[in-house]
Parts: sequence; structure tokens; C-alpha cells
Amino acid sequence: MSIYQKIAKIGPKLISKHKLFKYGFNFSPMYKRSTAKIIEVSNDLLNVRIRLPLSYKNKNYVNSIFGGSMFSAVDPIPMVQLINLIGTNYIVWDKSAEVIFKKPAKENLYADFNYSEKELAEIKEQVSKENEIEIIKITELTNEDKTKVYCEVKKTIYIADKEFFKQKRKKSAHNTV
Repeated sequence: MSIYQKIAKIGPKLISKHKLFKYGFNFSPMYKRSTAKIIEVSNDLLNVRIRLPLSYKNKNYVNSIFGGSMFSAVDPIPMVQLINLIGTNYIVWDKSAEVIFKKPAKENLYADFNYSEKELAEIKEQVSKENEIEIIKITELTNEDKTKVYCEVKKTIYIADKEFFKQKRKKSAHNTV
């Protein structure tokens, strides 16, 4: 169990889950390096908003936001958000990512991460039928009023029934021996 999983397990006994999500990310060394900050988390965790400021810490050679900062600001959130939304009966992994840089970012960027109750119900229903699925979540990094898109991150997320996943790994390990 990682330090982040331990905090996620113990933390809700001390503070609300949405505050733990926000401050957990914002104080996490791995997320701080992206130079982004989570600025809003809905009480139900369905909606998260980040800000990636243009600063000396993330400017590249041409004075725009370094692409690695853009990707790392977005990368962990859809997966960790989904883990916290669907519960412990599922395995959730990032499977792949595609980053499309649209234009140099020379201003602060924002991104919204959203799941709906309907989407979560569909995920659970599909997993109950198929045992494992993949979903695609697309996040845009935009200016504050969302009139300009600077970067698009397309994440493929793997979701499996926990018991199915354990059996699959057991079979896989057995077949390689």
C-alpha cells in the first residue's frame, strides 16, 4: 500500500473526502512538481478544477508552459478521481495517454475533470457484464474562460472487477512459470 493509499484510507476519518482530495494532491510532492494546483473539488468528487500558472518554474525555452508540466498537471487526476468514486471493488489503472499540444501556452491554464452519476453507473454495469473495460477521458487545458484550448490529454483508463483481476493475475503468473 502506497503512502497515498494510506492517507486516502485514514484521512476521511479526520477531514471530508473532497478536502482530502484537494489538499492531498496540492501537498503531494509528485503533484507539486507539475506546478499545478487543484482549486476546486465538489463535495461529491464528481468535479475537479485545476489551475496551472505560467511561472518561472514551468517556462520552457520559448517562454511558454513546458509540455511536461501540462501533462503532469492532468495525468493522475482522472484515475485517482475514479478510484475514489467507484469504490474498492474495482481495479483502476491508467493504460495509456495521448497528449496533443494545440498552441504555446503563455497564460495561466485551467482544466476540469468531470464524471456524472450516470457515467459511473454505466461503468459499473459494463464491468459487471464484461469483468474488465476501458474508458477514454479527454481533458482540455484552456484559458480561464475556456475560449482557447492549449492542450488536450486523452487518457485510456482500465477498470476491472477486483476478484476477476486477481484471478486473471493468478492465471497469468501460473502460465509464465
